[in-house]
Order: sequence, then C-alpha cells, then structure tokens
Amino acid sequence: MQKPTLEQLLERKIVIMDGAMGTMIQQAGLAAADFGGEAYEGCNEMLALTRPDVIRGIHEAYLEAGADMIETNTFGSTSVVLAEYGLAGRAYEITLAAARLAVETARRWSTPEKPRYVAGAMGPTTKTLSVTGGITFDELADSYYEQALALIDGGVDALLLETCQDTLNVKAGGIGIMRAFAERGVRLPIMISGTIEPMGTTLAGQTIESFYISLEHLKPLSVGLNCATGPEFMRDHLRTLASIADAYVSCYPNAGLPDEDGHYHESPESLAVKLRAYAERGWLNIVGGCCGTTPAHIRAIAEKLKDVPPRRTRGSHPPAVSGIDTVYLEEESRPILVGERTNISGSRKFKRLIKEGKYDEASDIARAQVKGGAQIIDINLQDTDVDEADAVRRFYPLVTKKIKAPVMIDSTYDHVVELALKFLQGKAIINSINLEDGESKFEKIVPLMHKYGAAVVCILIDERGQAVSRGAKLEVASRAYDLLVNKYGVKPEDIIFDPNTFPIGSGDPQYLGAAVETIEGIRLIKEKFPRAKTIIGLSNISFGLPEAGREVLNSVFLYHCTKAGLDYAIVNPEKLERYASIPEEERRLAEALLFNTNDDTLAEFVAAFREKKAEKKESAKASGLTLEERLARYVVEGTKDGLFADLDEALKKYAPLDIINGPLMRGMEEVGRLFNNNELIVAEVLQSAEVMKAAVAHLEPFMEKKETAIKGKIILATVKGDVHDIGKNLVEIILSNNGYRILNLGIKVPPEQLIEACRKEKPDIIGLSGLLVKSAQQMVVTAQDLHAAGIDVPILVGGAALTRKFTRERIAPEYGGLVLYAKDAMQGLELANRLMDPAERKKLEEQERAEREAMAAERGTTGAGDGPVRAFSTVVDRQAPVFVPPDFERHILRDYPLDHLLPYVNMQMLLGHHLGLKGKVEELLKAGDEKALELEALVKDIFREGRERGLLKVSGMYQFFPAQSDGDAILVYDPKNTSRVLQSFRFPRQRREPYLCLADFLKSVESGEMDYVGFLAVTAGTGIREHADRLREQGDYLRSHALQAAALETAEAMAERVHHIMRDRWGFPDPPDMTMKERFAARYQGIRVSFGYPACPNLEDQQLLFELLRPEDIGIELTEGFMMEPEASVTAMVFAHPDARYFNVDP
Repeated sequence: MQKPTLEQLLERKIVIMDGAMGTMIQQAGLAAADFGGEAYEGCNEMLALTRPDVIRGIHEAYLEAGADMIETNTFGSTSVVLAEYGLAGRAYEITLAAARLAVETARRWSTPEKPRYVAGAMGPTTKTLSVTGGITFDELADSYYEQALALIDGGVDALLLETCQDTLNVKAGGIGIMRAFAERGVRLPIMISGTIEPMGTTLAGQTIESFYISLEHLKPLSVGLNCATGPEFMRDHLRTLASIADAYVSCYPNAGLPDEDGHYHESPESLAVKLRAYAERGWLNIVGGCCGTTPAHIRAIAEKLKDVPPRRTRGSHPPAVSGIDTVYLEEESRPILVGERTNISGSRKFKRLIKEGKYDEASDIARAQVKGGAQIIDINLQDTDVDEADAVRRFYPLVTKKIKAPVMIDSTYDHVVELALKFLQGKAIINSINLEDGESKFEKIVPLMHKYGAAVVCILIDERGQAVSRGAKLEVASRAYDLLVNKYGVKPEDIIFDPNTFPIGSGDPQYLGAAVETIEGIRLIKEKFPRAKTIIGLSNISFGLPEAGREVLNSVFLYHCTKAGLDYAIVNPEKLERYASIPEEERRLAEALLFNTNDDTLAEFVAAFREKKAEKKESAKASGLTLEERLARYVVEGTKDGLFADLDEALKKYAPLDIINGPLMRGMEEVGRLFNNNELIVAEVLQSAEVMKAAVAHLEPFMEKKETAIKGKIILATVKGDVHDIGKNLVEIILSNNGYRILNLGIKVPPEQLIEACRKEKPDIIGLSGLLVKSAQQMVVTAQDLHAAGIDVPILVGGAALTRKFTRERIAPEYGGLVLYAKDAMQGLELANRLMDPAERKKLEEQERAEREAMAAERGTTGAGDGPVRAFSTVVDRQAPVFVPPDFERHILRDYPLDHLLPYVNMQMLLGHHLGLKGKVEELLKAGDEKALELEALVKDIFREGRERGLLKVSGMYQFFPAQSDGDAILVYDPKNTSRVLQSFRFPRQRREPYLCLADFLKSVESGEMDYVGFLAVTAGTGIREHADRLREQGDYLRSHALQAAALETAEAMAERVHHIMRDRWGFPDPPDMTMKERFAARYQGIRVSFGYPACPNLEDQQLLFELLRPEDIGIELTEGFMMEPEASVTAMVFAHPDARYFNVDP
C-alpha cells in the first residue's frame, strides 16, 4: 500500500506518537530469562530477539489506541550502551530485529484512511561529550552510524534522535546518520527531540533557542521536547520553539514526575487536557507520551486532539550563532564584539601560556574577554612553535566550560578546524576562507560548515592579492557570494565578509585612503548583499601609533564602519573607548587621519597623543577638585579613570566605610537627583553604579570582617495573578545600584512563596508591585497573610492601580508593620534609604500613624454613600437609539502593519510615563529638547527594528454580539439564537451620584429591544519579554525597558485602532476632523473598558471574554490569575451608547 509521506500527513493533522516503551515492559512482569539470562536483565533492547511477542504486543496496544507513529525498541541499541551488557558486537543485529518488528506491526495496522509510521529511536547513549566525556566524538559518531544503518535496513520511515541532553552528542549522531544515508543511498526524515531540565536548559547548559540554532544545519523534519518533566515545565520552551523553528514541533512529555514509588501523577485525561491546551495555541504538530505514559494516555490524547488543527505557521529567528548561549545578529546590536586576546599572533601573554602548556590559565583570558564585553571569542592556536592540533585537544575542552559565548575558530588548516568543531556544542564561526588559491579553501571548509553547522569569515583576497579599493572589495565579495550561495549552498546569513583593514600609520603609499575604502567597501557590500554579514579586525587600523591614540582611532573607525553597516568587530573590548565620550578635538584628529591620510594628518595625530599621554598622569588632580570632590565626581560621571589611585590616597585619611558612606554615596545621591530631574537616563545611572561597585570592591579588602557596604536587603515581587514586571525591574535596577541587595522573586508571586522567602532571607524591606485593580486587592490579601505569618518588616508598594489613599486605608490596616506607597523608582529609593536610617524610620512611622488617624476622624464625620443604591443612573438616556453592527463574525487582523499603527502610539505615555521624560512631550520635541530627542530616537530605532526584524508583531481581533442589561448584569447572546445566553457579566454600581454601572449603557431585558456590545483583543508582545530579558542580561537596561514600554504602548495603539475600526463599521464614525490627540482623550462616541479597572474590576471576567472571542488564536493566553500573556496585550468590552463614559466605582 502506497501511503502518504510523513510530511504530507503532518500538513493534514497533528500526528499522534506512541507512549513509553519502558513503562509497558515494566508492567509485563518479565523475569531474567525473558531477557536471555541474568547478564542481560534490564536490557530492554534484547527483547527484540528474546521476546518479540512482548514488544509486538506493546506496539499493537499503542496502534489500537490511535497512534499514527510508533517508535522502535532501540532507545539504547547503540554499541556504546550495549557494551555495558557485553553486547556491543550485536548492536546491528538487535537494532535490525527491533526495526523489522515495528515496521511489520505498523504495516499490518496501516490502512488508506489511517496510515501508520515507524520512527527509529536513537537515544542519547550513556555518554555526554560536553559533560561527562568518556568517549570521543568520532567513537560516538561511529556508534550512531551503525545504529542508523540497521534502522534504515529495517525499513523505518524516519530517524528520531531523542531525549537529547547534549547538543554535541546530537551533532555526532547527525554525522553518523549522514554517513549511513550516503552509504545506503537514501535520505530519511530526521526528527530531533531534546530534554530541558527543570532549571531551563539541557543537561549540557543550552537553552531551547541555542539547542535549535545549533542543529538547524541538519534540516530536521521536526524538533521538539520529551522526557525530563511533565508538560507544565515544557510550556515556555515549546512556545519559544514554535516561534523560531522552521520545522514541525513535537512534544511527548512524561506523565508528570514520578513519586518516590515511581508512580506518575498525570492521568490520561489530565495529560490530554494539558497537551490540547498547547495544541490549541498553535504550537504543536506531533504529540505523544514518554516515561509513565501508557496506551490509555495515547487514546485520551488522540481523542482530545482529533479536532485541533496542526501548527501551521513556521517559526523564524534573526541570523544567529551559538555557544551555550545564542548571539542574534540584530540591527540594534551591531556590531557584535569578537574578543581578540585568545589569539597567539595577537597576544604575547596568551602565546606564552599556550607554549608553556598552561591551558587552564590561558582559558581564563577568554573568560575575562567575555566579562569585558566580548560576545564571541576568537581562538587562534596556530604558531610554528606549537602543535596546533594538540593545543586544540587540550584548550577547547577547558574554554568551553568557562564561557557560554560562541567561538570563532581561527585557523588556516581544515583538519584543525574540524577537530575544533568536535568540541563545540553550538554554531561556531570559521575564520577563514578566501579565493587566494581559487576555490580550494571553499572546497575544504564549506563541507565542514554543512556537516557541523557553522558560519564562515570570507576574507576579500583573490588570486591577485588583497582587495584594497572599494571596487575591488565588492568585486571579490560578489564572486565569493555567487560561489558560496549558488554553488556550495551556503545561506547568505552565514557568510561574513572581511573587507581587509590596513594600518594607516605605516606610511605605505598603497594604503593611503585605505580606511575610507574599507568603510565604503562595507557600505557597498551591505547594499548589494543585505543578508550577508561583515567583519573587521579593528586593531589593524591603528598599528604602530601611540597607545593612547590607538584607542581613540579604533573607536572612531569602528563608529564609521558601524554606520556603514558593519556587523562584527574583532576587538579587545576592555580597551574600546566610547565614541560619545571622546573629546571633540580628538575625534577631529582621528577623522582627519582616517578620511584624509597624509604626512600632515599623521604627524598631527601622533604629536597630539604623545602629549596626551604625558597629561594623563596628572589629569585626575589637574581639575583642581579636592580628593573628596574627585571621588564623588567619578561616580557622577561614570568613569573609573584615576579612581583607584584616589581611593588609595583616601584610605590614608579615612576608614573604608567612611569613604563609601561619605564622598562615594554623595556622588550616588547626586546621580539620583539628576535622574529624578531627567538629566540622566538609566544607562548612565548604571555606568555610575558600575563605578560605585568597583570602588566598593577595591575598598572591601581593607574593611574589618564585621563591616559591610550593603545598606540592606530587599525582596521584590509582583503579586499573585499579575504578570507585569517592567516597573519592578526598573526599581530593581535603581535599588541594586544604590547599595541594596535585591532578591527579585519575579511575577505572579503567591503569598506563601513570599513568606517562605522572608523567613529564609530575613529582608529589611519588602517591595510589592501590581498594575491592575485586582492586584491592589491582592496586596491586601498578601499583607494579611504576611501579618498572620508573624512578618512585620516594612513594605513598599507601587503600581498603576495603587494610590497613597488605598495604601493607607486598605493595605496598611491589614499589616502589623509599616506600609508605604512609592509613586516611582526614585521615591522607592528615597523611602528605602529613610527606612534604613533609624531616626528617619521613626519619623515615617509617626507620620503614617498621624495621617491614618486623621483619615479615620474624617470618615467618622461623613456618612455619604452609605444609603441605598439606585437601580440605574439618571444621567444615561435610556431612549437613545440602538446602533446595529453589520455582522456578528469574528474579525482577525493578523500581523497588522506597524507603519499604519505608529500614528496611534501615544508618545506622551511612552516617553513621559514609561521613560520618565518630564513635561509635555510634543512641546519638548518641537523645542528641540536634547533628552526628548534622544529618547525619541531610541524608540524610533526600536520601532524600526520591530518593523524590519518582525520583533513587534501586532495582531488583533474583534466581534459584535447581541446583548441586553438585566439589572447590574449584562447578558451576551448567541447571534444565531438570541434566546440563548452565552455569557453573563455582572458589574458594580457607584454608591454616589451619578450611580453609574456599565449595564446602564445597554437596553434592558424589560425594554424588549435588542442591543449590542463588542469585544476586542490585541497583542504586540510575542517574544518581547524574552528579548528584553536578553538585553537586560547584556547590561542594556535602558533598551530593555524601552522595548517593553514600546510593546505595551503598541498594544494600546492597536486597541485604539481596532476600536476606531469598530466605530466606523458600527455606524458612528469619528468626525473627519478628529485629531489623534482627541482620540487619546476618548472624545469619540462610546467607550472600551478592560477588566481589572475600576468600572469592571472583576478580572475573572477575562475568562468569559476569552470563551467568547478566543484570543488564543492570535497568541494571547490567560494565566491562572486571569492575566494575559504576552504582557503587551489588551482586551476590552466595547459600548456604543452616546452617553457611555469612563468612571470609577469605589471599592
């Protein structure tokens, strides 16, 4: 029977895999004899020979349960594993028998209506190349090769590398498989399934992103997750994988985690429900079970998923390379810095250590480079006095354990390059190839790129020599590009052109103007080949010039190359001057030399920097400031130049703590004042904080053991049910950079977790954050639980839904300690400082007590609002006409063009509220305010990146429904049968004039007239939190914060746009002269209200909206606390009534 290919089946449905083989074997009650004797007991693979009936029965049970695909009983049938039973020599025989058994069984159960398939299972073996060792790469590849041959010969439909814990093992498996394909003249689909540990990475340390990017070269049919944990822990990784993988996505989890008796807690129904939830989000193509699952689980999964369509949208990601971590080559991150100090030809220290055999010490240089800012490490071990291959074998295993960054393999020999690749989990960069000897280098190196997964540096050299002019550079690049892409099958993103950088201080006439030619060469290459990348070795430009001048010239040259489109720069990041901090005259000298290289500009440059070197020695004191003023200035200016010498001088006069709490802290206080006045941005605050940290670290060895520079310990948490963390993260930055030790518990933190953390950590202060009304109520509950647990440390609260009044009236009375409201991060810092000062803390306690007593007295004299509540408001015209919508279909606006949305972005909210710009943004921009223009440029760059890279993906949906009011409730009807109520929403009514309730804006049931309501859902946040977290981890705090803020305001803009469309289609379009400013002020007819805000505070109503609208279809999920993920998402209920208005309801 001719059956569809596996790929054809995957396009039609979610493919159901089988469940656990080992679990079923354990349930079969087998004895040692069944395995062929005691020596083989526990070797499940041996049963293919000794008890094929048992294995056949298990296969049949899964096929009868509804499995489309079964796995061969070959998880451990490699010679590496079977050697533990003395069966290594029978590996092919055992694997072939198991494959034939599965294929024969599947063939008998296969029908035209339900074809069945077999995946050849290839487990991870008992060795991990990156973690435990004990085997070489080639030995492991040979073992996989033999297993693959037997599986192919047995007739399987696909090869499945599963339970992958170490990507290097998978690469060895891939190479073994490719050898088997070549030998047998076939190509079967390759399926890969990794295992992510509870800590969020593979056993060997990679995230799911790095795992996928490192294996993309194998062109797998599917990539997914199995084993390790139950489905809950796979959620975020599956979501990520579904978004980045250009392959089908699989998931076959354990039946939860086993208890101490080995029992798995997930029932067939519960596991099926959880997997359906993932499938409904559009994440999955292949679903099954791993450890602990049985035919009953597979039957439940097959039934539950039978009507769920498979994941349709293929994922994508920016160009990337990887080590343990991934480096994405995104526009805003240019240039990626490649550390140059682990290069024998460029570092005397590194060369000496390698020659002396001090490989561990040499690997510390790589770690220092990463710490200093290098994102990739270039490794060159080539020297006439060094056995390069031996050095690779000894150095690479050490360096890969010390750095997570990707590696650039710098060697001219293909056998050395291949040897190095056998030590790297990730997608490396090979440095380099060229056309000096025609295509010979291409022929040797490109196959290694395809075999192991790598990018390559192509130096612009051909048979005529190095390309010097821009035209020659483009000519050689064009030839190389055509060969690499069209002849050798290299992806353009994996080509990195090095246009050659020549020293401009050498006096060599052939290099006159070479700097400009390199800059313009980069520009031409990027214009013609935008998907290809470029790289330069930066230090070449300044070779032979004075040291002080080299740093300046390198930085200025890098700046202009980056503007031209440079993607990578090989540098020493610790000696890279910030372009913006270079004095104007020094920039002028550097640019004159770069753009007009001649004897005069060279002489002027050299003279200036010889003099500067002499001046630098006394520059710290030449300012005329006192020692104490200089110490404060270092902090304010964010510079360490001269800091340590002045600290040593200060130690002669003061105790270390007096220096910290005196001039250094005065500097931080000035930084806080400048930040609060919007004269500093977050990035500059962080530079100041780095100086503070460096100063404290320098002074700590001189402190007595009992002394500490830590001002206090603070626990931060976003309360239970709330996923918003942008504000809390900003608070963490400010507090941690001002002497506080921060423990950030994250989002959705339940009281019990907070209590446990308080008991363990014993903080001085607790900080609680929350955005919505429900979050404010949750703070009351959290305060109650903390009080009941005997905790009374001061609490700082903040968030959009909170006020000082609510804090004093509702939260503080429920707690035994002090509760203070902080309107922003800087006030939070001020209050924290006061709380850590006993005298100031006493003042705060007295002040809060007095204000609470005054409020209580005021409440005692007023009784307004305590009477009966009206049934409806008198300010709403109950005779207003009904607006009938044009249809009741659900309308989806997927991947809405960002350019069309930008006019709806409220820049006052984005720059003012989120980024802290004081004043009216529009007026500041018109006036040319420097800070306003700087922040505007930042967000424009984020929006540009969002548009070009697809980072800000915006989608929305809306739908109209028939509806009526019933007292304070709103009944939403089925459009096809208005006698059927789909959902009922109940809303609070004001207890004071004008006694409004949202139900007043609809016709009542008693009126007998049908009315209508709309719902909308939008999101702009897919992947934003993850990307922002990456930026934060890289130290780019401002961009991380601005990105999240931009996503939030983009979601609000999309809500504004969708509401605008709904008004147009509903029959009451905005006046043609309505401005966007008026729209922001809601001057239009009707309103949209979001659950969790004052007029509709019940956040649980989100569940009802989700059941009506199904926002999951555009990537919005609802958490257990009824918050939305991604955070940058908005849902709303939309009213058409002309009198509809926004209002508050007292809690």
